[in-house]
Amino acid sequence: MAVGKLSRLALGRDAETRVDRAARRRGWRRVARNYNVRGGELDLVYRTADLLVVIEVRYRSRGDYGGAAASVTRAKQRRIILATRYLLAAHPEYADLAVRFDVVGVDRADTLNWIENAFYAE
Repeated sequence: MAVGKLSRLALGRDAETRVDRAARRRGWRRVARNYNVRGGELDLVYRTADLLVVIEVRYRSRGDYGGAAASVTRAKQRRIILATRYLLAAHPEYADLAVRFDVVGVDRADTLNWIENAFYAE
């Protein structure tokens, strides 16, 4: 694996860890991390009192190419929604919960730009 690719993966994992800590400080219980299915992946999934929160984490070293939300294309949203449907099918205990899709941008300064309800399943 190329060094640049490896460092991007490490930066992404580190960003996910920072978001995970912030979500746990909110009192949320983690359900999944890096949940992979054919056609999609979920970075982080949490259970709150009445929600299943699916989080897409985006590390951005530079802001001149658009923010975190802009980097989650419609195609990426469809893959996240697909993976969420698989998760719900595999875990019927979450079927009665409302699902919220958040995007959290993490920048070089470790600032979290948390966008709740960043997109919706249709």
